[in-house]
Amino acid sequence: MIDPDNTLTTHLFAREGGPSAALLGLTILWHPDSARIGEQYIGPAGEGTIEISRYAPLFFRPGQDGVAIGHRAIARAPLQLRRTASDGLIITPAASAMAVEVNGRILDSVLQFERADMARGVVIGLGGHVLLCAHWMTSFPRANGLPGLLGVSSAAIATRDLIRQVAATDLSVLLLGETGTGKDVAARAIHGASKRNGRPLVAVNMATLNESLAAADLFGAVKGAYTGAQSARSGLFAEADGGTLFLDELGDTPASVQPMLLRVLETGTYRPLGSSQDASSSARLIAATDQDLDAKGFNQPLLRRMEAFVIRVPPLRERREDIGVLLLEALRLCSENADELAAFPSALVSEMCNYDWPGNIRQLVNVTRRALMTQRAGGVPALGQFVDLTPAARTSATALPADKAEASARRRLADIGADDLLQAMEDSGWQISAAAQQLGVSRPSLYKMIEAHAGIRAAPTIPEQEIHMAWQACSHDVAACAALLKTPSEALRRHLRALGLEPGV
Repeated sequence: MIDPDNTLTTHLFAREGGPSAALLGLTILWHPDSARIGEQYIGPAGEGTIEISRYAPLFFRPGQDGVAIGHRAIARAPLQLRRTASDGLIITPAASAMAVEVNGRILDSVLQFERADMARGVVIGLGGHVLLCAHWMTSFPRANGLPGLLGVSSAAIATRDLIRQVAATDLSVLLLGETGTGKDVAARAIHGASKRNGRPLVAVNMATLNESLAAADLFGAVKGAYTGAQSARSGLFAEADGGTLFLDELGDTPASVQPMLLRVLETGTYRPLGSSQDASSSARLIAATDQDLDAKGFNQPLLRRMEAFVIRVPPLRERREDIGVLLLEALRLCSENADELAAFPSALVSEMCNYDWPGNIRQLVNVTRRALMTQRAGGVPALGQFVDLTPAARTSATALPADKAEASARRRLADIGADDLLQAMEDSGWQISAAAQQLGVSRPSLYKMIEAHAGIRAAPTIPEQEIHMAWQACSHDVAACAALLKTPSEALRRHLRALGLEPGV
């Protein structure tokens, strides 16, 4: 059920500007249909309730009609999210057998998050298949008009807005942000959206410049200007004339050339090493750093000049709702095999969406690549294989006292009906581990439930002739055969081998 007094509908997508107060938003982090990843629902701007079920609410992309989550693993009975008057969030479990995880932990009671917790995003897993992120929205969703700068978060939208603003000018730009946040991508986007996009974008990592040759690298040199200069050379400013010069790792600029950079910014002129004549360059400067340049003792007049326009590129932990979109892009960059992408473990995706990513997008891409390599080698990738999970502390929540919890959903085996069990087995492709995760129970508990279920059969008890007929009818596909016979696929695979019916034969 959707509360009409606290529900904002599609007309908001057409409004300009941002909301007067932060809205409670929901973003689809992960969905078996990858086209759904990144869709959003706009919740209440004040105190109000969202009910999440298979059929509601409707998730949108800008300019498109809304669609419910729709997946069979999502219960019809709603999970309730209530925004409090103090901008906290209370999550009440659904009255169903659907397993729900909040920040990677099974939800077995009513949880309350404070405003500070919400600032980092709350990851909600539904039925072992769908992941949502509850977060604040400070701007309405808008289509992305800047290639390469992915993200549906308000932080991503604000960054793209700043890039569009400064791209229309010739101002120098200073990009601030942690390593791996995509400052180089932002620099390319500024150049690409500017009137200079037909001219060169020249990039240099200032940390790689040799102290003694930095001036020659940047400003050029005449023949004989230094030992080994057997011919004149043009510098990076000359190469970037009329275009853009991107100075990455600005904080590592050799001290000897910092005054020379200041001169170019002030006058547009410089003097090549060993020359008696000034040269000029109309190159636009964009610089990036992850350092505190005030504390580092950097040339302050140069820093003030570079601060003509400052863009802070946010870390990934401050835009958790973007992790799904970025992960999907990383998977597509690292693999063109659709089956490989479809088989990427949902448990790993959940871990990745809950991780804080100190190395940001670069680390996310590297981990994705390594996880795919592990998967190709026949292993089951887990996040702890690739990153240190010990400094762990994701946002915590408070379990409400019993007298305040309207509907505790502590999972008991007796709460799971025969239909719930059968539905979970069908949704999971008759795989024990996936069904146990969906139901929120252990594997041993699931085995006991299966033994007691009249509609689920143990493979050895099925008549051999029936198995042969099903095996032929399913074209030797174990998963399809398990679904037809209503038996767990792992046990069926072993039984098929015992009967001399090797899978794939």
